[in-house]
Amino acid sequence: MTVTAERGGRVTGTQDRAVHPRRARDSYALFLLPGALAFLVVVIVPFLMNTGVSLTDWQGVGSPEWSGLANYRELLDDAEFWESFRHSLFMVVAMAVLPTTVGLVLAAALFDYVGKHFGSRTAAVLRACFYLPQVLPVAVAGIVWSWILAPDDGTLNELLRAAGLGSWRQDWLGDPDLALYSVMGVMVWVQLGFPLVVFMAGLERVDPQLYEAAELDGAGWWRRFLHITLPQIRPEIYVVLTWCTIAALKVFGAVYVLTKGGPGGATSVPSYFSFATFFEKTQVGYGAAISTVLTVIILALSLVGLRLQTRAEDAEEGLRT
Repeated sequence: MTVTAERGGRVTGTQDRAVHPRRARDSYALFLLPGALAFLVVVIVPFLMNTGVSLTDWQGVGSPEWSGLANYRELLDDAEFWESFRHSLFMVVAMAVLPTTVGLVLAAALFDYVGKHFGSRTAAVLRACFYLPQVLPVAVAGIVWSWILAPDDGTLNELLRAAGLGSWRQDWLGDPDLALYSVMGVMVWVQLGFPLVVFMAGLERVDPQLYEAAELDGAGWWRRFLHITLPQIRPEIYVVLTWCTIAALKVFGAVYVLTKGGPGGATSVPSYFSFATFFEKTQVGYGAAISTVLTVIILALSLVGLRLQTRAEDAEEGLRT
């Protein structure tokens, strides 16, 4: 739009011009530059250095000897590595599948039932209680649970004895048949709060009229959950599953504090196996190869999760239009 005005016998003109798209992109790049540099220094460079070390035979001292892909070929035949990876799948169940499923049901119950019948403040207090384990440091939570699961005077065994179930007392973290499941139970407790909070935040954007219309049509809570809640918060489900799966694959602190991968490797996971190989066995090149493989797997799962999330958001946007 051009505006003209007379000033001292002269006509001047001004024109409103939109910002050039290329100039806008350049301005955005300036804001992204610090984060990109930090990502390069903190993530990319260490990953490339670790990958380089994985191609060597090195004990941590002296000069590394080039070995090419020998460490990766050794990984293919390493039964201990594949066993740790199998344990990691159990951790995915404990930290992604179960918390997502239970967290989704609890979030819907708190939002759609507790909030309506007991007030939003009660729902908020319960949500905070479920989220509390996420706030605790992993080392603190691990030490507390090691006291609870102690074989002699642990709280769990003492409660079983007091309830007349003394025959059920176990060495929860020292028995190879029970240790992995005990760690899984602890991780469910730790991880449950994150999906719950995300899902309750997602439910805030669902149109309440959908629930009111379904309730007027006679739909019970379970049918409203299946036909309204699940489809409406599908993007949040993908985010939680991706995030929790990544956390399960790289879990380390809880395993280190509770069992140190024992007994007899019964709770070893790839991250702890890499740590033990790197620092305890001083097989630096081999440990670096384990962590490189784990990083690539996590990156691939992240890309798949982002792709699924994008598809869900596009589908939701298509339904709205």
